[in-house]
Amino acid sequence: MPIALFDTATPLAALQERFVERMTAVVERGVFILGPELAAFEAELAEYVGVRHAIGVGNGTDAITIALRALGIKPGDEVVVPSFTFYATAEAVVTAGARPVFCDVDPATRNVTLDTVRTAMTDRTAAIVTVDLFGCPAPSPEIRSLGVPVLEDAAQAVGASLDGRRTGSLGDVATFSFYPSKNLGALGDGGAICTDDDAVAERARLLRFHGSRDKRDFELVGYNSRLDELQAAVLRVALPELDGWCEGRRAAARAYAEAGLDHYVTPPVVPGAAQPAWHLYVVTHPQADAVIAGLRQHGVQARAYYRTPLHRQPALAEFVPAHPLPATQELAATNLALPMSPTLSAEKAGEVVAALAAVL
Repeated sequence: MPIALFDTATPLAALQERFVERMTAVVERGVFILGPELAAFEAELAEYVGVRHAIGVGNGTDAITIALRALGIKPGDEVVVPSFTFYATAEAVVTAGARPVFCDVDPATRNVTLDTVRTAMTDRTAAIVTVDLFGCPAPSPEIRSLGVPVLEDAAQAVGASLDGRRTGSLGDVATFSFYPSKNLGALGDGGAICTDDDAVAERARLLRFHGSRDKRDFELVGYNSRLDELQAAVLRVALPELDGWCEGRRAAARAYAEAGLDHYVTPPVVPGAAQPAWHLYVVTHPQADAVIAGLRQHGVQARAYYRTPLHRQPALAEFVPAHPLPATQELAATNLALPMSPTLSAEKAGEVVAALAAVL
């Protein structure tokens, strides 16, 4: 049987009856927006992450835009953001009215560092976006020492931790995506903003609802972006399973290592204080595209991510940095994602490594 890059169906199969039960209760209640399921999920997510506030929004991209505006970002401000990440991270900066300033990343961890961020900062830097790429936490607490608000984009890293603190609590504000393929996925779009800052949380709640508290008076020009009751109900069922799913992902990474993965490709480096959640397991090889094609011939799904980094994307051409981003360019050209899921067994991990051995 082919080994899939993702397996989202198997972990959810045991939860389907509970999904239907909770969603049926929502339908019978007849409250679909900003109701009790969302309020309960926000409280449960905040407790899980270890922050005072969680604000459910329509998707992970809106979460970044709203969080930046809640931090006070305004047109003309600069926001430092890695170029090696998904397009939405920088897109949300532009949507918030700011200018993305692209920085490089550490080639080993794939994440920004204190030095790569500091190199990109100017006297117009109003915020920094750190991305917990592929599920491994970025050093957001260290980067906060630069004295600029830090937004932790934890879209790929719910369930991970750094120094015993969960992702979502590492910056001044953090954002999550609950896109169905994420580690904590809804049955549609969804996102959340997490923070300990009461003022940021209040402003985010206003912004997600047209800048209004009551749908009569409008204090801000905001957005129509709420996590709906049906998705909140689904996420409440799934959240208690998250730690087990993340441990399954970490076990799969350990199985890759034990099968000798590093004989054939270069695995990511995990900082000693980090517990990754491994949304994706991304390795590198100088002939990555040829390896991907060879693996597919052996029934192993693999794919490249971010082959064109953000500072080379046509829509962001006006933001091309003056300084080179060598690690970003190298990672963009050489990365490939291997199968990863909570249910990837040691046997399957061994089959992937055996396929790599055959290809290489």
